[in-house]
Amino acid sequence: MSTITPIDTSAPAPPRSRPSYKVTGPRVLRSEWAKLWSLRSTWITLGLGLLFLVGFGLIAAARYKSMMSSGQKLDPDFATATTVSLSVFGTNFAQLALGVLGVLITAGEYSTGMIRSTLAAVPRRLPVLWSKSAVFGLVALVVGTVGVFATFLFAGVIVSGTKAAITFSDAGVVRSLLGAGLYLGLVAVIGTALGALLRSVAGGISVLVGALMLIPGLISLLPSTWQDNIGPYLPSNAGQSMFALHHDAATLSPTAGLLVFLGWTVLALAGAAWRLVRSDA
Repeated sequence: MSTITPIDTSAPAPPRSRPSYKVTGPRVLRSEWAKLWSLRSTWITLGLGLLFLVGFGLIAAARYKSMMSSGQKLDPDFATATTVSLSVFGTNFAQLALGVLGVLITAGEYSTGMIRSTLAAVPRRLPVLWSKSAVFGLVALVVGTVGVFATFLFAGVIVSGTKAAITFSDAGVVRSLLGAGLYLGLVAVIGTALGALLRSVAGGISVLVGALMLIPGLISLLPSTWQDNIGPYLPSNAGQSMFALHHDAATLSPTAGLLVFLGWTVLALAGAAWRLVRSDA
């Protein structure tokens, strides 16, 4: 007697397909946000930038107070000092830390080869540049704004009772402090753009330092008429007019300084975007 084995006619379950993810602006932003905070250099350099901003501001305020208390003759830099000018004294040093970190964020990916994976995930390329610039620019803006406001509060305590003492209620104070934070945020964006444009950490840092610090020094060697016509439109001088409390005929107004510095920022981003689209990684 034979036994017939029943045949299982049920069809095998189809393999589960992996979900497809669409590249969108918010997702690219989240990716760049995660990459930014995964770098040890981010924490170190942001900490140094904040330390420079607060530390040098408080040192300037303490030196001014010491000179006033001892009756010494004030240095030219302190003759017309206010709590605002003392509080933003550290921006020249903080801008280097934030600008250098901006260069590292973009040029660092080219030096390690990670940019190939980034552009493979985002084939349209430009959203990568916009996201990197927006994320780090916003972080630098927050760090710079918090730093200058905190420095102003502590410096105000140090110089209280002197002719430099002013408060938030004085005209132009809040505008100057917000302008300093915005300036540092835009410097970070310029650093990010230079890193993407030059694709070299050393090259990006060199151009950044030259544009912000060396070129203004070279311009000071030119005839005075050239200085008056060229100097105010240099990136660093235009940026400083954004947060200066008082202005004269040789400097730009805060609005004009902001527009000029925005122009330099857009120019750097345009150059970075052009190279990103035109050349391979």
